[in-house]
Amino acid sequence: MPEFVPQIIMIVALFAIMYFMLIRPQKKKDDEVRRMRDALKVGDDILTIGGIYGKIVRIKDDRITLQVGSDRTRIEVAKWAINNVEKQSETKGSKAAEEDKKVSPKNMKKLGEKTAAAAEETAEAVESATEDAQQ
Repeated sequence: MPEFVPQIIMIVALFAIMYFMLIRPQKKKDDEVRRMRDALKVGDDILTIGGIYGKIVRIKDDRITLQVGSDRTRIEVAKWAINNVEKQSETKGSKAAEEDKKVSPKNMKKLGEKTAAAAEETAEAVESATEDAQQ
């Protein structure tokens, strides 16, 4: 066996280790960031790489218009400048679900009626079970 074969094996092993330890995880991370940026929607609260928190009000090809601050200033940033999504906007379906969870006087009345009806059914079931047990 020639003297250079072990050296070639070491070089190939070094490249394989670098691929699995450095290159492959970085590609996965880049794909995840790309998917996050492609999934941005109007209404999402985001953080830019410059540290600006804002709400997306418009999305164009590679630009995003953000609404920032209490005076609702609008700024335009590149899509690649989005670091992460702080809070995703709610769709109509999830808004309705959230409204059902909120406790309002109307919802309290509905909940009270449901609870009272359930309590009556439970009491009737207990009474009938007691009667059956006595017989």
